[in-house]
Amino acid sequence: MPPAHPFDFDYARDDDCGDTLHEECGVFGVVGVTDAANFVALGLHALQHRGQEAGGIVCHHPDHGFNSARRFGYVRDNFTKQSLMETLPGPLAIGHVRYSTAGSKGQTAIRDVQPFFGEFSMGGAAIAHNGNITNADALRKELIERGSIFQSSSDSECIIHLMARSLQRTIPERMEDALRRVEGAFSVVAMTRTKLIGVRDPLGVRPLVLGKIGDGYALSSETCALDIIGAEFVREIEPGEMIVITDKGEIESTQPFRPRPSRFCIFEHVYFSRPDSIIGGRSVYETRRQIGVELARETPVEADLVCPVPDSGTPAAIGYSQESGIPYAMGIIRNQYMGRTFIEPTEQIRNMGVRLKLNVNRALIRDKRVILVDDSVVRGTTSRKIKEMILDAGAKEVHFRIASPPTAWPCFYGVDTPQREKLLAATMSEEEMREHLGVDSLKFISLDGLYRAVGEAEGRKADCPQYCDACFSGEYPVEPADMIEKGFVMKAAE
Repeated sequence: MPPAHPFDFDYARDDDCGDTLHEECGVFGVVGVTDAANFVALGLHALQHRGQEAGGIVCHHPDHGFNSARRFGYVRDNFTKQSLMETLPGPLAIGHVRYSTAGSKGQTAIRDVQPFFGEFSMGGAAIAHNGNITNADALRKELIERGSIFQSSSDSECIIHLMARSLQRTIPERMEDALRRVEGAFSVVAMTRTKLIGVRDPLGVRPLVLGKIGDGYALSSETCALDIIGAEFVREIEPGEMIVITDKGEIESTQPFRPRPSRFCIFEHVYFSRPDSIIGGRSVYETRRQIGVELARETPVEADLVCPVPDSGTPAAIGYSQESGIPYAMGIIRNQYMGRTFIEPTEQIRNMGVRLKLNVNRALIRDKRVILVDDSVVRGTTSRKIKEMILDAGAKEVHFRIASPPTAWPCFYGVDTPQREKLLAATMSEEEMREHLGVDSLKFISLDGLYRAVGEAEGRKADCPQYCDACFSGEYPVEPADMIEKGFVMKAAE
């Protein structure tokens, strides 16, 4: 499966090319089925858009104990091999696809690849984590001073060490104890010899859903991964909920954390989740189409064509076209066959930029006033290159419409965001960005418009926002303690 975003090159970490927010991670687990690892591999394949650096699976068999496999690269290139899958037997397994948001970003070692495993006095346990622990540095320092020996650079390993130091009697109780010390965002899928465990942080920043397959159950970051294994969607795991599922199909649900208002990541609706997933009872595709509708209402412009920047801008472009009455057209065509390992990027290839993945439909674009719809503007480098391609093809005008508000603040909850000073919206006004990109007009959806598109008819509640929108507003629902310690300056209270 190719990357979900057309500019996600292997070398996209270069400042000139890394012009998109990168996926977080994906987690998946199954209990109560024969050869659970095969189901996990399929689930991870469906979640590949959430992480493409590496993947791992841990399983348990009553006769063979725990087994694991961790590999770099795509799920399809590793966990489809029969010789490998035969080493992962048993009715219980969990898995993880990784895009590093903490630890050795861009320099992933195999020891950083999840799930992580720990052997405790009451038996072994493995965990897979989507999100980011904002007090991980402080926890790591404390744990090392008390004798813990870390094997990875990942913030997620802190959870295993906190569990090891807990005095609670069972592994689920130790996990509760550990997660009470953790700040930030986490959706955790874990397993013991007989139990599948799922936990969401009290704010529910990151997603986690429950499905049923035969007599067994599955936990997943998104509903699209339940679809691929034929599982029935049961419900979302609630913010602050821990669910424990036994190998006999028994389910226990607890709320181990102090209740807090939900602050789900609104960018899951805008970009991260697959369009065929369901979030909060809403189709992600329909939400993105509605974003385009709101965008057209807020930022009309006279033009001949509405064109998406594929594929992330497509649903919003369809909505914009439907609301504005301006024809929708595929003015940019994506090369479906260019993966992340195309060729070694020489300087000449680097200079080709987005042309490696995108090509302008010249016959359609020539002499037209074009509205380009994309999901976000991060550094602006990609947007400038696309604009140049469109103008080179003979377009009369180029108007950018962006299906999210200006991204002016970094995310500390599981999304790999550039430093604030490298975010275009952090240093420029909208008009300055328009001049920088060299387009005829540039408009973003408003924060209230985005909230209306995701189902909040009255828009954003300023005193108690319904979502985490820190990347747009600078209002962080959990103080990023480690980053503040390193000098990050929070937005001043208004």
